[in-house]
Amino acid sequence: MRDIIPYRVGEWLPSDQEQLQTWICALALEASDETIKLHPVIEDFKNLIETDAEVYMLFNLMFTQVPNKPPYNNSPTNKSEIKDYHHMLRMMNVIMTKAPEFLEIDGQPAGLIGFPINAILDWPMGTTAGFAAFLNEKVNLHLKKILDEWGSFLKSPESAYVLTDKSNGWFGSNAFAPNAMPDFETNFKYEPSEPHFGYSSWDDFFTREFKEGQRPIASPDDDNVIVNACESAPYRCAPNVQLRDKFWIKAQRYSLEHMLANDSLVDTFVGGTVYQAFLSALSYHRWHSPVSGKVIKTKVVNGSYYSEPLIEGFANPDGPDPSAPNDSQGYLAEVATRALIFIEADNPLIGLICFIAVGMAEVSTCDITVKEGQHISKGDQTGMFHFGGSTHCLIFRPESLLEFDFHGQTPGLKAGNIPINSKIATVRPRVS
Repeated sequence: MRDIIPYRVGEWLPSDQEQLQTWICALALEASDETIKLHPVIEDFKNLIETDAEVYMLFNLMFTQVPNKPPYNNSPTNKSEIKDYHHMLRMMNVIMTKAPEFLEIDGQPAGLIGFPINAILDWPMGTTAGFAAFLNEKVNLHLKKILDEWGSFLKSPESAYVLTDKSNGWFGSNAFAPNAMPDFETNFKYEPSEPHFGYSSWDDFFTREFKEGQRPIASPDDDNVIVNACESAPYRCAPNVQLRDKFWIKAQRYSLEHMLANDSLVDTFVGGTVYQAFLSALSYHRWHSPVSGKVIKTKVVNGSYYSEPLIEGFANPDGPDPSAPNDSQGYLAEVATRALIFIEADNPLIGLICFIAVGMAEVSTCDITVKEGQHISKGDQTGMFHFGGSTHCLIFRPESLLEFDFHGQTPGLKAGNIPINSKIATVRPRVS
């Protein structure tokens, strides 16, 4: 087994696997009552599993393929975790009326439970059956219905119960602890004298905006400067990307045709550069334009929600990714639900670029707020993630000569956030 890393990238789930398993056990106990009626979307998913031969086989196999040894089969208290799809469905049913909250164990902060369904599926998705099941189109259509229904709850006033100063709340001591949201009052718009600090729902809080002047646009009058499209940490910068490549192997190479869902503009980017960065659960989740230019095309591509490549699951000799699917971000750019925004930059040295907002796990809703034909300025809002934050890519043409600025960091899972609207690259003229 790999060593436990001192954090889970993006902080969507607790760093300590034992603490997470303690939470799963509590959820499993809450879901143990088999007489509770399932939510209609959960019942529909159950019907799919039980009436489709392939799906039925896979959802039975994925639980039996999880190794029958700790830490995969038992919790720290030696109580059984999720054993079959029936139990999985009941646990998902409980989550449908819960908003993400901070975990506390024995009076001590234990992190955020931001991806509760991901936590349930963490080990099953790493099996060969899970790999097949979570790429199945019918399964993903049902998962979308479930996540959309959960999203409706998170937009409702009932979800604001976590927007309190209690220890499990988003304004409590755990959320405002060092390395969580220590600068919230300085950075974000809120009303401390109003109920739930002025937010009408958890999603209203999650899509909160910065106060005026908090994220100034780098070199607003210099079209050679490209700015960060999300409040995000650099994950990878890959030159000479190919039309088609093996995105499912350990290296998780970028495969442009699949990233762009066979779009007719794909040839423009062959041989170009992909910059990818990931978002934090405790940060800002709106997207801004990295350049000034005209929106050429937009579209949302439906895809997977809980898929990871086999090499990051139990097929990995070092053990499965305990933070799945965080180690799979390159792979997810080809298969996950995502939004594409093509922008023709005013600067001809940049030309056409593509911004891709990539959904991960519960982050299922990519909300584009710009229209085709619209001219936007560098730093203008282009959309947002709902119910979470994820990872994103910028794709540049091979003709663009770029000098990237990672703000003193090496791209990877240990990188920290670069503020949105900060410089991430400069385009230079080519010398003939």
